[in-house]
Amino acid sequence: MDRRSFLKIMTAGAVGAVGSLPFASDATAATVSRTLSSLPKVRVTPDARDEDLDTYLHKVRYFNEDHPDDVYLKEEQLALLQSSVKRFNRIQKMVGFGNFYLLDFDQAVYIARTQTEVGPFSVEELNFLEQLFYASASDYGFYGEKPLRNLTDRIPMQEVVKLSGTGNFLFRGQPEAIYHQLRKEIGDQLVLTSGVRSVIKQFLLFLTKVAESEGNLSRASRSLAPPGYSYHGVSDFDVGQIGLGPFNFTEHFVTTPVFRRLRELGYLRLRYPRDNLLGVRFEPWHIKVNVHADAVGRI
Repeated sequence: MDRRSFLKIMTAGAVGAVGSLPFASDATAATVSRTLSSLPKVRVTPDARDEDLDTYLHKVRYFNEDHPDDVYLKEEQLALLQSSVKRFNRIQKMVGFGNFYLLDFDQAVYIARTQTEVGPFSVEELNFLEQLFYASASDYGFYGEKPLRNLTDRIPMQEVVKLSGTGNFLFRGQPEAIYHQLRKEIGDQLVLTSGVRSVIKQFLLFLTKVAESEGNLSRASRSLAPPGYSYHGVSDFDVGQIGLGPFNFTEHFVTTPVFRRLRELGYLRLRYPRDNLLGVRFEPWHIKVNVHADAVGRI
């Protein structure tokens, strides 16, 4: 797909989009629905009993391990997980990594349906994705807010700007201003490692992590916000130390000059601080950008 064709899809209001997808009625989707609706709801708050809090903190500190009460997809759902990830990857390869950050669900379904290199999503895949998106992530241990509440929420093209040399986008206004101020005060040692992410991009990241975790939804959600729950969809962005590569997304980042300068300058108002009560690992690279209440879920 060339750039002109992609831009046509992006600006045409999801021409040929599937619209509002019905909740599944077939056996596969019913299985997904039953599994997600019956997941145990273990809510950890600052008022939790000491032993509950200790258990919770242990899971967050050892986020990349399996724990006894973790919640898994069922075996029959793993095939849908794998096929969906492969289809998302084919779409990403076709439209380009940068463009994929902005792609919405309807556009992805349209591209899959019209491009033979991708192939259409099956009804079972669409039902699986919809059920997973609308299930409460607290059922498997993620307690953050959900700024993007609809599967078909879009990233408005006019509200983002691409940052030269990064391959990433930022929202105009406060996020862009904060980033440029960081670059001004810290210098070119600071790099933008991840900016705007659509529901589709978050789906691919999260489902890839679930696949790596062998279907463990809880383990995946300790590292990545489930689709709809990421503030990358409305404001936030990640930064790193130039030359550090993937270690920018580990606690090794706290040893870098960029992190020390961020702390000294008072920019570390973290979305996910150490031992937070949102079910998420410590993310010192994640820059929190406050947004107005009416901006959350506005898209």
